[in-house]
Amino acid sequence: MTTATMPSARTPRIPPLEAPFPEPIADLLARMNPPGRPEILALFRVLAINPELAERTLGLGRYLLGRKAAVSLRDREVVITRACARCGAEYEWGVHVAAFADAAGFSAVDRRVMASVIEDVAQLAPRDQLLVQMVDQLHDRSDIDDALWQSLSEHWSHAQLIELMMLAGWYHAVSYVCNAARVPLEKWAARW
Repeated sequence: MTTATMPSARTPRIPPLEAPFPEPIADLLARMNPPGRPEILALFRVLAINPELAERTLGLGRYLLGRKAAVSLRDREVVITRACARCGAEYEWGVHVAAFADAAGFSAVDRRVMASVIEDVAQLAPRDQLLVQMVDQLHDRSDIDDALWQSLSEHWSHAQLIELMMLAGWYHAVSYVCNAARVPLEKWAARW
């Protein structure tokens, strides 16, 4: 396959919670869901099955996706979409492409390359290529080689690099849940 290694049509292993939600769960889901999104994302309804853990993910998720993050929206979305593609997580890749790709300035080529693990990354802008190489090395080796580290250090501060690495790891974890729980795809999200 040129994209995910997981089939997109799957029966959920952990079905998302359905409304009506008990009061504490309804409150948690309201805080987890993006503002203005009328339906609660299936991923959040799965995570809310373990409300203690879901509650604790809020702070990190809000920071990594928020305005106070140390990296730009585009850098963040390059890392997220590549990490999700490498993990075969069509659910999370599709949510991010639908929600953020336009604001991040992704072209049609960017979207295609970010959906595939075999597309030529040389089609991307040089900064995006570095981020894709970083995600790929972290995915393949759980490390970054010295040459790439030097190149990354010329573009991002140490604080930003820590954030970029944490972002890749966070979306690896999110991808694990999406794939293993077989979270159903959102109707409005992008597809491979």
